[in-house]
Amino acid sequence: MKIALVHDYLSQHGGAERVLKAFHEIWPEAPVFVLFHDKKKIDDFENADIRESFLAKLPFGRKKYQWYLPWMPFATERHNLHEFDVVLSSTSAFAKGVLTRPDTLHISYCHTPTRYLWTDTHEYIEELKYNRLIKAALPRLIYHLRLWDKMSVDRVDHFIANSGTVRNRIQKYYRRDSDIIYPPVDIDKFFISKDIGDYFIAGGRLVPYKRFDLLIQVFNRLRWPLVIFGDGPEEDKLKKYAKDNIKFVGRVSDEEKAALLSRARALIHSQVEDLGITPIESMACGRPVIAYPVGGATETVIPGETGEFFASQNWESLLDTVLHFNHENWASEKIREHAERYGVDAFKERVKRYVEDRYEEFKQGLNQCVLDIR
Repeated sequence: MKIALVHDYLSQHGGAERVLKAFHEIWPEAPVFVLFHDKKKIDDFENADIRESFLAKLPFGRKKYQWYLPWMPFATERHNLHEFDVVLSSTSAFAKGVLTRPDTLHISYCHTPTRYLWTDTHEYIEELKYNRLIKAALPRLIYHLRLWDKMSVDRVDHFIANSGTVRNRIQKYYRRDSDIIYPPVDIDKFFISKDIGDYFIAGGRLVPYKRFDLLIQVFNRLRWPLVIFGDGPEEDKLKKYAKDNIKFVGRVSDEEKAALLSRARALIHSQVEDLGITPIESMACGRPVIAYPVGGATETVIPGETGEFFASQNWESLLDTVLHFNHENWASEKIREHAERYGVDAFKERVKRYVEDRYEEFKQGLNQCVLDIR
């Protein structure tokens, strides 16, 4: 079985890149096809056979890749995958649209149907800091990209969804069934601490949809310690609004994040995510999660056992939950045990078995076609 891996592009560290890294560790000889690879930002694939599209050779093809959005579908279709028996794509945008031979099996691990084409189109256009002419042209571009995206779905033989939330979206927007395999979390990097501090914690990329503004509204009123890790375009705005009891620590290493999470009273997860890796990392430290019960949090957080939910995505509801939260009423070992089901080794085992089983079924189908013709 000769396999190729396809990913949208390598420009930042995130959950999708963790999935691709696990794929590469399962099949280290498989080439990785991407639109472009920014080696300064992503250095986890030093020994991989990375094959970039022609976009990487264009001026600012890596640094200003957003300029080339209209050409990304075409560049994706230019990946030459004719020599492979299996193509495994990792995508939230274009990679599922690759062209393959009739006797090539294509399995697509879908992180989510493309957000700016389906779920967040209006917010995406509103938040972009471009001039009026560019903003006026975007709806038409997005319309054509949406048509291509819908068409590209027909090129996939089997979809894997990274959560039940994404599975529902795949059914809603693509009208396709999918199987769920939760993404990998490096559980071994996280640990239970004997000493719990006096602070709550939150973190991730500081962007509007993650709703860090709710946390700041709550803790500005409570004047309790809150630690926020991560960076992003909202950082300066949030810092100006936050009082001195709220500490921004910026981007942190995995070791620093583990230390912060392990001593926190609880992680606060106020956004809607497809799954949400950070809550699982918090639970790997034995610490409970206070989460908004929509999206992936409903699949990973067990109320009363590994965390609590606040009912509405507003500061009043979150404030009430935090006020009544008792950080001492939690069994850390039990929370950690729950998180272990999302470990890297478990993910690799499930993916490897899934690909091999689907390929055996696929080969039998091809053989059956040959017999029928004869």
